[in-house]
Order: sequence, then structure tokens, then C-alpha cells
Amino acid sequence: MPIRFVATVFQVAVLALAAHAADITVTDDRGKPVALAAPAQRIIALAPSITELAYTAGAGGRLVGVARHSDYPAAAQHLAQIGDASRIDLERVLSLQPDLVIGWRSGNHAADIERLEQLGFTVYVAEPSALAAIPELLRTIGALAGTGAAARTAADEFERGITALRERYGARTRVRVFYEIWHQPLMTVNGRHMINDVIRLCGGANVFASVHNLTPVVSLESVIAAQPEVVLGGSSATTPEEFAAQWRSYEGFVRLRNVRAMFVDPDHIQRQTPRILRGAEVVCRHLDAVRTARSAR
Repeated sequence: MPIRFVATVFQVAVLALAAHAADITVTDDRGKPVALAAPAQRIIALAPSITELAYTAGAGGRLVGVARHSDYPAAAQHLAQIGDASRIDLERVLSLQPDLVIGWRSGNHAADIERLEQLGFTVYVAEPSALAAIPELLRTIGALAGTGAAARTAADEFERGITALRERYGARTRVRVFYEIWHQPLMTVNGRHMINDVIRLCGGANVFASVHNLTPVVSLESVIAAQPEVVLGGSSATTPEEFAAQWRSYEGFVRLRNVRAMFVDPDHIQRQTPRILRGAEVVCRHLDAVRTARSAR
């Protein structure tokens, strides 16, 4: 066999191996390239929202470890827990031998992510801050886990749902909204938060959109000054009736007397997952009820 032919075959083989060594390459939300030689078979999710996204993308069967409070879907509750946002159990991660770790940029400590990478783990860091980021992240997880078809189906369904809500509610008269993510201290969201995206989708205006912090603590006086027409929110520890009662206790303030407090299940809006579509449907209905009441006055 001619030497030139042998060399050519060898070069082709080397190039094929090099290509295979980075069969899957994506860029995470830090702007960092993440490469896998083959679809991940053992995945750890460092946040409950990431766990849910993995299942929705068809990769639930690849999960070997999840963050504490990963309670949806129910199957996630049977997986090994590796800590939470305050602390990741590195020894537990090591014992699970993942070939991919998916983290949450604003929810996990940067030092924990750095340590995982120093230990040789492939880490993809996500930060879905807008509704449009959810289907993109589903498709990315599908690519990393080799479940692209299921991920694309879920992503397309989510996009259709968002488009339908935008077409139905987006152009309606604006409703001034205060969104409460926590009651004591009183906390809300600014214009860079995904919940703000939901409010705009439904034809609302977040009264604290211009505040610098993503989830600022605000005073009751500042809420009164912002003059919302409706208060939305609630926690897993309160019922819709209890949430409304908390705000009725402020009726002594003249500017809050006609402000309605309307409950939104936090699991359907405070987690950056496809279930936020359910929360958006509720927000849109609530804002329409405010418009109806406004017209009747």
C-alpha cells in the first residue's frame, strides 16, 4: 500500500476521532463552551427548576442526582439529593459519577461551580431570565442528553402556548401590577425577572420594573406610592383566601382600598420551567378581571 495512501487514511482517522471527541458542543449562559463526546447518561441537576426542565426535555431517566426540594415530577423525589443552593455535597456528587452537571447561575454559588469544574466534571450553567429562554434551554438539554426529539416537542408546545396568550392579551389596556414573591419582608421583582415577562405578556405593567435589584425588598409605603391596581402573588404556605386577607388588612390605607390581591401558585410562576405557562394563564385571567372591574366603576 503506498505510503501516501496510508498517511491519508491515518489523517482521516485522526480527524474523525477529533470530531467524535466533541460530538456535542453548546454554549452555556456564562458564554462558556460545553462539549461532550456523546450524549450524557448520568446527569446531576443543581436546582429544582433544572430537574423539572430535564424531565420535560425527556432526560429524566438520565438523572442520577438532584437538588433538595426537587419535588416535581413525583419521580424526582426518589433520586439522590446532592444539597441545595446554599451548599453542594461534593462527596455525594463524586460518588454519583455524573458525566454532566447542570447548574443555575443565580441560584448556585459560583465557588461550588468552579470546584466541580476543578474536579473534572463537565458543567453547563443555565440562567433562563426570559420566557423565550425556556424553550431554548429545553432544546439544549435535549441535545446534551440525546433526547432532542422529546425536547423539541416540549419546546414547540411551550412556544405555541406563549404565542396564544400574547395574541389574546398582549394588546389589552395596561393594568398596574405589584407582584409579591415574599411577604415578610415584602419582596418583589424588577424588569429583568421572568415574572416581569409574564406580566407584560398579559398586558400588565410591573410597578417596580425600573428598580435595580432583581428581587428587591420594598416598603409598604413604596407600594402605596406606586399605585398598583392589583397585587399578585402568594406562597406555598398560604391559601388564596389567606393571601387576599393579608392585603385586606391594609384597607385602612386609602390608596389600597380598591386594590385586589389575587393568588398565583408560586410553583407555576416562581420556577423557571414550562409550568410557568400555567401561571401566565392565571395572571392573564386575573388582569382581565381587574379590567372588567375597572370598566364597571
